[in-house]
Amino acid sequence: MNLTSHLSPLTSGEDTICAIATAPGGALGIIRISGAQALEILSSVFSKDLTQAQPNTIHYGRIVERVATIHNGRIVERVAVSQQHTAIIDEALVSIFRAPHSYTGEDSAEISCHGSRYILNKVLELLIQQGCRMANPGEFTQRAFLNGKMDLSQAEAVADLIASTNKATHDIAISQLRGHFSSQLAQLREQLLKLTSLLELELDFSDHEDLEFADRAELSELTKTIDKHITQLVHSFETGKAIKQGIPVAIIGKTNVGKSTLLNRLLHEDRAIVSDIHGTTRDTIEDTMELQGITFRFIDTAGIRQTTDEVEQIGIERTYQAIQKARIVLWLIEEEPSSEETNNIIQNTENKKLIIVRNKIDKAGNNSYNLLNHPTIPISAKFGTGIDALEQAIYQAADIPTLSDTDVIVTNARHYGALVRAQQSIQRVIDGMALQLSGDLLSEDLRQAIDTLSEITGGQITPNEVLGNIFKNFCVGK
Repeated sequence: MNLTSHLSPLTSGEDTICAIATAPGGALGIIRISGAQALEILSSVFSKDLTQAQPNTIHYGRIVERVATIHNGRIVERVAVSQQHTAIIDEALVSIFRAPHSYTGEDSAEISCHGSRYILNKVLELLIQQGCRMANPGEFTQRAFLNGKMDLSQAEAVADLIASTNKATHDIAISQLRGHFSSQLAQLREQLLKLTSLLELELDFSDHEDLEFADRAELSELTKTIDKHITQLVHSFETGKAIKQGIPVAIIGKTNVGKSTLLNRLLHEDRAIVSDIHGTTRDTIEDTMELQGITFRFIDTAGIRQTTDEVEQIGIERTYQAIQKARIVLWLIEEEPSSEETNNIIQNTENKKLIIVRNKIDKAGNNSYNLLNHPTIPISAKFGTGIDALEQAIYQAADIPTLSDTDVIVTNARHYGALVRAQQSIQRVIDGMALQLSGDLLSEDLRQAIDTLSEITGGQITPNEVLGNIFKNFCVGK
């Protein structure tokens, strides 16, 4: 049976939907059902009638395929379940959830059975035959949003939580899912609504030119406070993006100084080719590792030197590109560099966190010295000496703030764009008050800021196209 033929647009909110909610190939598999007919349809493929089942209960039974009775070569009309012939598909546990106290806000159920692809697809086939349709990506979470179980930013946090790869991304997603970001936005909106309401009230008494309901000094102070808060959220996006995607760390230096050996040591695997031949690394090599709950993306680069080799020169150009994309730069040296090399590094690592690492102390000895007012970190990439100190320096250079349970870090590009537009609206209000513009002009910009912040949580009517773009990247069972 071609299950994909039963896909339909996300707008069919009255349908009862079903989908596999677990990765294929496991010992167990879960199929989710949600919609007005969820329990009736489920009962038609289960060995027990669950239409009157109590909410938040679990029921053991069998998934069965009803077989019509044949008598004298003729199909007899379906009779009571107990008198029908059945083919057992699997034993299962079924969890029952009643509206509105379910994930989607609808009557829903979860079937836990064995993880065989055949079993899972057969159960889906039976459910579809009885009236379900296959859920679209993210449709369960979309229904939760449409039914008021969560706002749009919390719905997006579900996808972030599923995709989290380390403690930091997990903590940020949990904080957003619990509504901390939404709560901050709600407070900002409430303050803005108060301001615009007072300004608009003045318009109703425009005949009284001297009448002001909104004290301009108080208005200016509050607007600046709101602007500061939004600016903090905007600036947090750089950190949030780095945490979500991994903090890029470029390993640079002359040829044969041990960059590939250091990469392999940090990753605890032979990721890069190590050779005494100069110019072995001719392209960037990238891999990730986790330090204290934060993912770092280490980039091994081609050695910086003068060369006539065209291919190696391309690799060196990519080294400089990697420096520009990096947040942290590890400058690996073997001996005190020349002034020309030092000036080149200074020029290309401006606004980067620079860590100077002196390698091969197993050969040259541990003679520590300062360079560019940076203490060098002595290591032996070959034998692992000093690697713990280097890892600690890398983590500190990342400058990741210690997050409390209620701290908010913006990681979503859609949220960032809306915050930037809200910030621009607030700045127009601040500039307008400095120019003593009329209340109606100030109110218009305040309204735009309110509407823009509402886009993040879905407080404004959100176009179907936007919803489609948000939920299309969810897994089907979520």
